[in-house]
Amino acid sequence: MARTYSCTIFCLSPDDDISSEVARVWEGKGGCFVHVVSSCRGDIYHKENSPVRLQVTVGSAEEKPSNDPVYDVATGMSNIFIQKLEELPLLICNLNKKAMHKEGLIVGYVMKPSREEDFAKRGAFPMCPTQNGLMFLPLNYELPISSQLKLVDAVLHKATDEILSVDMGSLSELSDKVIFTRNLQELQKLPFTSKLIKEFQLQLNLRLQVDSFDDPYLAQRLAEAELSLPNIVKPQVACGVSDAHSMAIVFKVDHYKDLNVPLPAVVQEYVDHSSLLYKFYALGDKIFYAVKNSIPNADTLMNVFAEKGLKPLHFDRQYILKSLPVAKEQLNADNHQIDLELVNDAAHWLRRTLDLTIFGFDVVVQEGTGDHVIVDVNYLPSFKEVPDDVALPAFWDALKEKIVSEKSKQARDTS
Repeated sequence: MARTYSCTIFCLSPDDDISSEVARVWEGKGGCFVHVVSSCRGDIYHKENSPVRLQVTVGSAEEKPSNDPVYDVATGMSNIFIQKLEELPLLICNLNKKAMHKEGLIVGYVMKPSREEDFAKRGAFPMCPTQNGLMFLPLNYELPISSQLKLVDAVLHKATDEILSVDMGSLSELSDKVIFTRNLQELQKLPFTSKLIKEFQLQLNLRLQVDSFDDPYLAQRLAEAELSLPNIVKPQVACGVSDAHSMAIVFKVDHYKDLNVPLPAVVQEYVDHSSLLYKFYALGDKIFYAVKNSIPNADTLMNVFAEKGLKPLHFDRQYILKSLPVAKEQLNADNHQIDLELVNDAAHWLRRTLDLTIFGFDVVVQEGTGDHVIVDVNYLPSFKEVPDDVALPAFWDALKEKIVSEKSKQARDTS
């Protein structure tokens, strides 16, 4: 728990005297030492020279749980009693917020374990205040969610992590087609999280929605949409379900009938882009990017197509580097043809249009024309290509700016 939430921990035995070691690590940091102990071993650490000022007793059956410290004259320490160890992050954030008065903001977060671990490993979710006064609280569904949300100023989550199913055959609105987990449904019932899900659609050129690959007029529809071959075919449901990343590159119209891509699907023109993909990350108003190797141009893919017996090239977008040939030459930063000013303008437009604070998008530059094409938009990405010392302060600043802005807006609306 300490490692996940960026805390310093010392494990004690009855004979340990770690005062000097604790003092060395904590020198100049201020704050309070917290000793966490099981209720059956509450007297394990009562040394006179102990730096501990607060003892948290877990699982006490005799004492009534309380967030208010009880001063013990005999030991010179204050005591707080909690029923479960899972309550400890909530308690620490509560104590930190009280110490900071109105200056601190708590961000509650809930996401799938692998995503939480990726962020936590980078130190993105500390319970102790960041340089701009944010504290992060892992929301725990094993505890009453309403009491946790009373403490937080905002909730950070990724709703697509909690999609159970999507019924694209339904004629209802998109929000009714998506079935979420009971946990997320519980969050949605609360007043300030009622707008967790936002539907948006970008009107892109050179795209076509297909409900059946056996459509006798498919070739005509492709021609009317000015979609020349090869085509990339992808599910309309782009995330949250098991086969959302199953895609294909099609070189002949008559091969659509053998396609194994979930329906309804979206057809887009394949853009030759010199095997370069630009990954952009927007953290508030700050824009970062990285350059990655990508799929080769169409002529190279045609050779692979021929080698595979003239069948469509199926691949998984998440494992594209293993599924399709990728350029192997070393990337040369001097050869990049990206127009950063143009893409920065596009990033700010996406931010305003989609009302997103932290998001990523991929850009390819079409060979020959130099056109810049956005091929993917993703909210709350990992931004792992951006160094931690740059990414984390920008991440925290973006969150704080959004929280303060929303609070100001709510204050104006209620005044």
